[in-house]
Amino acid sequence: MTETEGKFDFAIDRGGTFTDVFARLPDGRERVLKLLSHDPQNYKDAPTEGIRRVLEEETGQAFPREQPVETSLIGWIRMGTTVATNALLERQGERTALLVTKGFKDLLHIGTQARPKLFDLEVAVPDVLYEEVIEVDERVVLRQDGCQLPRKEPKRIVTGSTGDSLEVWRELDMQRVEDDLRGVLSRGIHSLAVLLLHSYTWSAHEKAVGSLARRLGFTQVSLSSEVMPMVRAVPRGYTVCADAYLTPKIRQYLKGFTSGFRGGLEGVSVLFMQSDGGLTPMEQFCGSRAVLSGPAGGVVGYAITSYSQTEKKPVIGFDMGGTSTDVSRYAGHYEHVFEATTAGVTLQAPQLDINTVAAGGGSRLFFRSGMFVVGPESAGAHPGPACYRKGGPLTVTDANLALGRLLPSYFPRIFGPGEDEPLSSEETMEHFQQLTREINHFLYTNQSQSSADGSAHSNNSRVMSSKSEMSMEEVAMGFIRVANEAMCRPIRALTQAKGHDTSQHVLACFGGAGGQHACAIAQALGMKTVFIHKYSGVLSAYGLALADVVEEVQEPCSLQYNPRSFSELDHRVEQLTQRCTETLRDRGFSSSQITTEVFLHLRYEKTDCALMVTATGYPGNSLSCNSADFRSAFTKRYLQEFGFTIPDRPIMVDDIRVRGSGKSGIKSVTNTKMGSGILKATTITKCYFEDGYLDTSVYLWEELPCDHNIPGPAIIIDKNSTILVEPSCVAHLTEGGDVCIAVGSDPHCLLGTELNTVQLSIFSHRFMSIAEQMGRVLQRTSISTNIKERLDFSCAVFGPDGGLVSNAPHIPVHLGAMQETVQYQVKSIGSIIKEGDVILSNHPCAGGSHLPDLTVITPVFRSGVSGPVFFVASRGHHADIGGITPGSMPPHSTSLQQEGAVFTSFKLVTAGVFQEEAVTKALMAPAQYPDCSGTRNLHDNLSDLRAQVAANQRGSTLVGELIDSYGLAVVQAYMGYIQTNAELAVRDMLKEFARCRQKQTGSLEVEAEDFMDDGTPIRLRVQINENEGSAVFDFTGTGTEVWGNCNAPRAITFSALIYCLRCMVGQDIPLNQGCLTPIKVIIPSGSILQPSQNAAVVGGNVLTSQRVVDVIFRAFEVCAASQGCMNNVTFGSEGSGYYETVAGGAGAGPGWTGRSGVHSHMTNTRITDPEILEKRYPVVLEHFSLRPGSGGAGEYRGGDGVIRKLLFRNKVVLSVLTERRSTRPYGLHGGDCGASGLNQLHRADGRVLNLGAKTTVSLEPGDMFCLYTPGGGGYGEEDKQTAGDGRLLKKRRRFNDNFSERGSVFEYRMAQEGV
Repeated sequence: MTETEGKFDFAIDRGGTFTDVFARLPDGRERVLKLLSHDPQNYKDAPTEGIRRVLEEETGQAFPREQPVETSLIGWIRMGTTVATNALLERQGERTALLVTKGFKDLLHIGTQARPKLFDLEVAVPDVLYEEVIEVDERVVLRQDGCQLPRKEPKRIVTGSTGDSLEVWRELDMQRVEDDLRGVLSRGIHSLAVLLLHSYTWSAHEKAVGSLARRLGFTQVSLSSEVMPMVRAVPRGYTVCADAYLTPKIRQYLKGFTSGFRGGLEGVSVLFMQSDGGLTPMEQFCGSRAVLSGPAGGVVGYAITSYSQTEKKPVIGFDMGGTSTDVSRYAGHYEHVFEATTAGVTLQAPQLDINTVAAGGGSRLFFRSGMFVVGPESAGAHPGPACYRKGGPLTVTDANLALGRLLPSYFPRIFGPGEDEPLSSEETMEHFQQLTREINHFLYTNQSQSSADGSAHSNNSRVMSSKSEMSMEEVAMGFIRVANEAMCRPIRALTQAKGHDTSQHVLACFGGAGGQHACAIAQALGMKTVFIHKYSGVLSAYGLALADVVEEVQEPCSLQYNPRSFSELDHRVEQLTQRCTETLRDRGFSSSQITTEVFLHLRYEKTDCALMVTATGYPGNSLSCNSADFRSAFTKRYLQEFGFTIPDRPIMVDDIRVRGSGKSGIKSVTNTKMGSGILKATTITKCYFEDGYLDTSVYLWEELPCDHNIPGPAIIIDKNSTILVEPSCVAHLTEGGDVCIAVGSDPHCLLGTELNTVQLSIFSHRFMSIAEQMGRVLQRTSISTNIKERLDFSCAVFGPDGGLVSNAPHIPVHLGAMQETVQYQVKSIGSIIKEGDVILSNHPCAGGSHLPDLTVITPVFRSGVSGPVFFVASRGHHADIGGITPGSMPPHSTSLQQEGAVFTSFKLVTAGVFQEEAVTKALMAPAQYPDCSGTRNLHDNLSDLRAQVAANQRGSTLVGELIDSYGLAVVQAYMGYIQTNAELAVRDMLKEFARCRQKQTGSLEVEAEDFMDDGTPIRLRVQINENEGSAVFDFTGTGTEVWGNCNAPRAITFSALIYCLRCMVGQDIPLNQGCLTPIKVIIPSGSILQPSQNAAVVGGNVLTSQRVVDVIFRAFEVCAASQGCMNNVTFGSEGSGYYETVAGGAGAGPGWTGRSGVHSHMTNTRITDPEILEKRYPVVLEHFSLRPGSGGAGEYRGGDGVIRKLLFRNKVVLSVLTERRSTRPYGLHGGDCGASGLNQLHRADGRVLNLGAKTTVSLEPGDMFCLYTPGGGGYGEEDKQTAGDGRLLKKRRRFNDNFSERGSVFEYRMAQEGV
């Protein structure tokens, strides 16, 4: 396949708003064209119209719109499209049925069981893609050595593609399957997705179903074993459903597209861009590989045009559009992810790691409680920004226009209701004047209050005082700076997550809006170069012209990477490589044009951190596979990303992948632009910068010579984009006609301690970024599964008084508890803490939650200051720290010593020296107590503690850099302002509640009560001061400390309280000490919420915390109770152990039904995938579905709990630690209570036992544990005429009403919040 000569070649990116066309003409010239993707009054299809226009204008021949386009002049067409993405977002795919293994009909509804938005009480999860479910009574399980199940012999034993042996327990009943499929067809459903457990390795049952379905007349049949044969049923299920749901829509679009050409484009090479950055023939283009088809072209475009093979300087791609910004990285190879979520659907397929963040030109601007906020809400294409003349809100685009950075005279007249008017500066200015008045009123009012009482009811040392007013330009500039900082955070995370220095990158900017922000973002990140290609406005289309045709094949594997498996690996690699090569040859590529790259998906045994590793540059040797030295490649990359290796641990091969590329022969051509011209500005305009209005030269890109520097401030304009050259930057045109900007440092770091509301938002981002970067270091350098893979940790920054400033991630049970820990140390040993000391603590009386959560605290010192100026801390859940049971979470502990090692104010590091001997002794100390053991995993404990120290050191360094930039006084001042901002948000919420409460009842007092299963009451009385926006939360009357471990340390109540306050505020606010400033909390000493210092507390952390939330929400009448339990299940033996928490029903509320099968409130743990569970542990998951009818009835019905049945293959000890087994989750305002939970044991001999809420029991092979989790309470009285239909009374909001993030940075944050 080579370049076509004498013909027109087209590369087209069909976006949601615009379609970009790049055309290479027969004489070698290039043309670009941009047109609306939807213009039904003028044409049916935008890509077809683009081709027609170019042909007509360049040949002079008529190509009538009403006739098919003649194809004899067309060489090839390459396209990227958002058809699949839009169908997914809008849920406009094909009607689809899912066929799944019996017992798992709700598996994809439950998914990971984690909710997407931690503080959103209406758990808004997008609908599943299938309309009906067929359960098939078949079952295949993996064989396990030593399995002791007393079952009959399996019907047959088979071998999977991974080499694993499997037992077929139940064969397919093909007649029953046929009857079910015919029923689905009769209801008009013709697309089928098939997901059978363990089909990734043994696919015979799926293939049999697929053959039958095609024979019966299904037009689309997608088998999970063919779409993506990777272990893990849930993401594979989502992927196969997406394929079945989207592929018919793609075919429908392709049919319409080809019909616009004579002969249906037969004889013309038509290729489509896939999510992995490779092209594929139109006939092979399918739904599961199409979701990133549009943005993938842009990544290929900047990668090929911006990356220098000689300098090898890595590049950050920055594509800022109307709704969002895409960020990605290229350093000589494409960075792929193999599992990512788009529009709520997790796809298990190779995808470019494109991170989408909610900051585009259309992102809306808000001023909330004294803080500038940008997005995530977007104005969209309709009505669009205020300047579009369609009644839209203020956006980032309006801010640029208000500052003079966009020039309406250079924009087409396509705005207004008639789409024939220019951009409206007047409407933008009118909106900004109104917003400026609101901001100045807030500033004036706040300053007056501060002057009147000196503290604005705040305990903080600083008050929210500032200059009395801001100009309109200062307001607009403030929003631009906040938007820029919001876009910097994911770039930092994307680079630093893998051990890269952000500043050592080039920023490659493309997309319509990015040029206005590129210089400022590069400055903020320390980058020195911005590169903007001449086709930056249509770079996604241009990238399509430069891309390779790609064929990928992949299959699962279960081999260790060692000499015994090398021959098998080489053989399988050779087979897959041959398949790739033959396919590409069939597509017209010669052997010289084909290259292949081999990848192994590798991980250390007993870990989940798998890396897809290419061994390019690591040739094979006598100690490796013939194909390459994958061990060296893996260990080097593992060391780079995680900071260490595990030399003695076997390496496992999970998958083998071969990526074949057919080089298209099309190269990026540099048309040398001569430099003889004179640099002359088209005009001079006034632009607003930090120094006020400056004369700014305006240049037309097409008129620029390449031998001149363009000092900022300047604006460079072409047809598709506007580039702002900041005052400290210098631009020049390259010989190829591209713009390269040398970025100077930002001189505007001088800032006083007086509040600047713009800087308030920026400092909030900076403090949060410090906590996030600490987390990245901790995750990279830790070794245990809990911290490294489950991400069960939090990192935070604290003020000198120990008050929380920023915390990431927002694990609910850590929110207030870490502050209590740091403040305890300040009070008890603050005077003796020295530089170089690091403190370790976990005791409940010192702010601990439960003992496995070890908190490491590092003071930050500053020269010339006697005491710490800040503290940084990290809290991580250690898998074992001793006690009476493995895992240190015993269900029947009665004293703290039985739960593991205890640290109150332990010096982990003294004068810079890690105290290994002392901490080892302390970790082994529980062995002195009866029936107790010291830690069972000392090596991991020590490694993770060192990782926590390293994370704190990173935080200390970053705090120091912030102080270097702004000065200690300024940084501490803004610390106080951020805390006060959170305080104001809570005060505003309490004032609003008080006003409504006073109006309804005449009282400013609320109260509530709920009970633990043992009858212990938790009572709350809240007195609200409407004038101050303050409240007293009084838990007097709560039951006494209990015999058992449901006692909750004081810190747990504070965590629950901060969580509830944030939920009730209803918008993003800084979660810090300020949230509790308006709150006085009274907890009786000796109660279950403030037990004695030796009380057992493990159940308080995971159970009582949920009841505290229930009581607070009941008092404020926010929503009905959710399941009120985490359903803790542990089983194990001497050889292994397993722990999980299980979902239930969420409570309904005013206007929404409760979500079924989801975690709620103080936990959000992801559950282990069924195939991973059965692969690694001696258990078979017999059933996992929703529990119908367990949600409380009401106008809005509570969510259902789940049913989970575990069949044990060997002897194990089972422990359950649960609640809501005798009490029921309350309904509200006439809604019924949810059903209580039930723990049953089905013995192999037929007996059925009720285990109660908390127990430990020895199980025999063949015993089955059946867990029935509680449902959520209903809300409002049920309408008898619509009884039983409560779930449907309120339609859920569409998933895309709010912006949806995407990419590895987003996935990491979701994983953190899912612990």
